[in-house]
Amino acid sequence: MEPDLARGLTAVEARQRLERDGPNELPAATRRGPWGILRDVVLEPMFLLLVACGAIYLVLGDRHEALMLLGFVLVVIVITYVQKRRSEKSIEALRDLSSPRALVVRDGQPVRVAGRELVVGDIVLLAEGDRVPADLRLVEAANLSIDESLLTGESAPVVKQHDRSADDASDDPRVLAFSGTLVTQGTGRGVIRATGDRSALGRIGASLQAISIERTPVQQETQRIVTVVAALGLTLATGLALAWGLTHGDWVHGLLAGLTLAMAILPEELPVVLTIFLGLGAWRLARERVLTRSMPAVELLGATTVLCVDKTGTLTMNRMAVRQLWVDGAMRSLDAAHAPGVPEAFHSLLEYAALASHRRAFDPMESAIAEASQRHLAGTEHVHADWELIDEYPLSREMLAMSRVWQSPDRRDRLVAAKGAPEAIVDLCHLDPASHGLIVDEVERMADEGLRVLAVARAVFRAAELPSGQHDFDFEFVGLLGLEDPVRPDVPEAIAECRAAGIRVVMITGDHPRTALSIARQARLVADGQYMTGAEIDTLSDAALSARLSDSCIFCRVRPEQKLRLVQAFQARGEIVAMTGDGVNDAPALKAAHIGVAMGARGTDVAREAASLVLLNDDFASLVTAVRYGRRVFANLRKAFAFVVAVHLPIIGVSIVPVMLGWPMMLMPVHILFLQLIIDPACSFVFEAEPLEADAMRSPPRPPHARLFDAQVLLRGFMQGLGLLGIVLLAYSHARSSSASNEVGRALAFAVLVASSLALIQVNRTWARHSATGRPWNAAFCWIGIATGVLLAVVLLVPGVSALFAFARPAAHLLLAGAGLCLGAFAWFEVTKRILDGR
Repeated sequence: MEPDLARGLTAVEARQRLERDGPNELPAATRRGPWGILRDVVLEPMFLLLVACGAIYLVLGDRHEALMLLGFVLVVIVITYVQKRRSEKSIEALRDLSSPRALVVRDGQPVRVAGRELVVGDIVLLAEGDRVPADLRLVEAANLSIDESLLTGESAPVVKQHDRSADDASDDPRVLAFSGTLVTQGTGRGVIRATGDRSALGRIGASLQAISIERTPVQQETQRIVTVVAALGLTLATGLALAWGLTHGDWVHGLLAGLTLAMAILPEELPVVLTIFLGLGAWRLARERVLTRSMPAVELLGATTVLCVDKTGTLTMNRMAVRQLWVDGAMRSLDAAHAPGVPEAFHSLLEYAALASHRRAFDPMESAIAEASQRHLAGTEHVHADWELIDEYPLSREMLAMSRVWQSPDRRDRLVAAKGAPEAIVDLCHLDPASHGLIVDEVERMADEGLRVLAVARAVFRAAELPSGQHDFDFEFVGLLGLEDPVRPDVPEAIAECRAAGIRVVMITGDHPRTALSIARQARLVADGQYMTGAEIDTLSDAALSARLSDSCIFCRVRPEQKLRLVQAFQARGEIVAMTGDGVNDAPALKAAHIGVAMGARGTDVAREAASLVLLNDDFASLVTAVRYGRRVFANLRKAFAFVVAVHLPIIGVSIVPVMLGWPMMLMPVHILFLQLIIDPACSFVFEAEPLEADAMRSPPRPPHARLFDAQVLLRGFMQGLGLLGIVLLAYSHARSSSASNEVGRALAFAVLVASSLALIQVNRTWARHSATGRPWNAAFCWIGIATGVLLAVVLLVPGVSALFAFARPAAHLLLAGAGLCLGAFAWFEVTKRILDGR
């Protein structure tokens, strides 16, 4: 049944068709399901080593040891599986958030819905920069051109036309718009004829994936370190097994000792930690209404030195209102408090401003013009609902003005209404110098008040065939409109926070210089009048432009291609650049920036696809929040990696030292597994959940090539780990000599190692000089601490469990001595922190 082109489908009809036809999406790109994740976990080297250890225990006849080991293996597998599944679900949620949204007519109202919810028969509204969400039959097209290179390989856009008489079976490509193609110019309205895998894109088997999960620089660095350490660990483990076998004559236990050392050295937590940190970091940003489309953006956010932002909608509210009218030297102020109606002298200005705008306005300025004309012209002869639109001349980079040609029912002549930048309209009207100067003075006065200024012109055209360009009309200047878009309340504070964090904020806008300066002052971006225009940029060489960047943070009357040049100029100076944009022509600059930031509410699909981040709220404070999260992710990763280094050193040491001193084995595979129950959740959840350090946004950005495993991380880990190793060896030696029992010595050393590991987590929660005891509540750490304390008490105090761990219960005075050693470990960790922070 043919849908009502004015009302579209009802919500009930759309829901019924969605249930019948399924969602409008292509077959998903390969995603790991639960079984795929479980397979990857089971095949990790750590678990293969554990299975080998269990097999050796069976060879030795220790069935209880083997079963307990395998039981622990299952527990660790569950923990690792939960970690990875949580990260995968975060990424899947981001994919769903980033799916294209479409503007459709339902129940007579335009609404934005997720692309996957579109159904056959929906009425879709298209505008420049939109990605066509399904196969459409066009019923309206105004200067509509579509890039179909995704399907055809042809780079030139295809001009479209509409034909209301065509049916859904029509194969005329001129009246069809295909799923996945891009609107490069004009507007249109179409009826969906095919969705999902029934669309043109679905039939050729294309698979689009909105979230890119490429290997990041940090992941590559981590992989190199894991590979080197794993190779070193296998070499040392082989040497230990040979040394044990030669010195003790027990090759089976020697193999067990070698495998235990390999388990102690293998940093298998690192890849898991990275995946979880980046995945959960992106998920947390999404909760703040910032969508991450590229994982490297999460890493680079903390290194950003320059934020290039648009004015409209980012620094301002993007809710325009007409505040001033100017005609022939007379000015009229408008505000919501004024009663409707304006003097007759201003009627033509509002009349032709409305005629030069789209009737279904989505642009904030056109919406403001429509609201003002309806409010102040209601009931007058200047409202023309019955006029027919003949043609329009869209805004272009060469002509910053647009014209619409109308036919009145009672006139043969055609009426032309134009609006745009004052200098463009003045050029179209060919005004004399005196009139030109008067208008320029008024534009500057309005701009000084922070108003966005548009000029309006009109013309009468009598010939049957319309000209090819706007200059061929004989335009008459009508007047000026001053529109206000107030600065967002939170912008001044956010800019001050950026300045304190060593981040430079640069405003790039197409507005008049005085408008830009007024907004910059309100936002407390600048105090002086320094700015550069697009015309000045064109006159400068790359070297001269680079020199001017140091003292300019306002760029106005800038064209999209000049945005790209500015981004590249900042990058040539060694800056890490984040760039905001929303239009089709902003895509090259977004792609070139280290971090492209698109607007989620008002941005075009092509801008979102070129960007690394999407601000779903379109505001500047969200961008600053993203920078704050970027710094948090990188800082917490460093804390987690320093903890991994520190906690692995004593485990490695107590695997090697007994061989060197002729002692029995201190740690066995089951002990390593117990420690993994602390290390893995601590790295993945405790450190990831830590808030940003209090002074992090008062410090300069980190160098762009700063490494996770730099000298500070390694030195901190080695100092803390070597101190902990000495304390654990002291505990073992003291208990062994006091009780003449290897089992008592092993039990006390293990208890000290476990408790001190918890102290190590607590100290490393913050690297500030003060203790972490004042940090906000960390629920994950509390649960890990409670669970670890209960399990440690069980393995020390329950005889049957103690025997499985090869423990004997230490005497009370030994437990007291162990508590003292744990306090000593805590004190050592604090001392190392103060030493390193004082360097």
